[in-house]
Parts: sequence; structure tokens; C-alpha cells
Amino acid sequence: MRIFVAIEITEKGILDNITQLQKNIGIEAKAVPREQIHFTLQFIGDVDETSKEKIINVLNIIEFSKFQITIKGIGAFPRAKLPRVIWVGVDKAGKESLSNIAALVNKKLLELGFKNDKAFKPHLTIFRVKNKINDVTGELTKFNSKIFGTQQVSQIKLKKSTLTPNGPIYEDLTVVDAKG
Repeated sequence: MRIFVAIEITEKGILDNITQLQKNIGIEAKAVPREQIHFTLQFIGDVDETSKEKIINVLNIIEFSKFQITIKGIGAFPRAKLPRVIWVGVDKAGKESLSNIAALVNKKLLELGFKNDKAFKPHLTIFRVKNKINDVTGELTKFNSKIFGTQQVSQIKLKKSTLTPNGPIYEDLTVVDAKG
């Protein structure tokens, strides 16, 4: 099974603002459904049942406190001139808090032999670009400083991702609540 560790966006106002942006921005790409918008702390990949159980056990001993993040700004990977992903970002304090929790998750998973293959860059994917599209720098610049809202982070989740022709289907495997 294909799994990853995530923080979901649950604040209705943030999701409403992102959905509104997806409808109004002039980008030819597939919008990520609002119920799938999340920060990926670490993509693990395909694992067997035994590995999944070990990962759940390790994640369940992680301790972290609740924290606030402000969803802010917009960008593209690898770059706006040739985008594959359009994303929404987070404020400086939120970036630091998310990076800290991602490092904690990474450290625990590394103990099990699961190495994170790329540096953590906190972002919410809001569009996936399948076909080559034109430079979207102009469209993105309009929303560089847009604030989408604030959310309290109080959970991390281990999620299963089943790929289908209509897009991925996510399922929670475990939920780790903040301790304070």
C-alpha cells in the first residue's frame, strides 16, 4: 500500500478561499479537491502490512503541541514558467512549525529505515498540471500576498493513497493528536 504522513486543512474558511481561487484563477490544470488539500510531512511510498504497523507504532509516540499556521501566498513547482504543481504556502512562523514537526516525523521514520528523499517545503498542492501550459507568473503574482486564513494544527495523520483513473483516494490509517 502507498502511504504518507500529512497534516490536513480542516478550517472551512481556508478551504472556501482556496476553492474560490481555484475557480477564479486563469490556469488550465486539474484542481485538487478540497477534501484532499494537505501538507505532506513525508511521503513514504509502498509498504507491506508489517511496515505499516511499525510506522503506526512510531508515529503514535510522537509528542507535539498544537500550533497556529496562516495559509498565505501562492507559487509553482518547479517554477511558474513551466509549472507541474500550483501551490499555496504558509507564513514564516507556520513554515518553521511545520518544518519542525516534519523533522520529528522524518527522524522517527529514519529509525525504521524510511529516508525522506527530498527536503521538506511546506505547501498545499491546489492544482496538478498534466499537460504543458504557458507561463503562469502573471496569474500567480496577483495572489503573492493573499492570506487564505489561519488554522490550528492539532493532528498528524498516516494516510493511505489509492491511485485511480479519477485521482487518488485517501484513507486515514492512524491519527496522532497533539499532547498540549
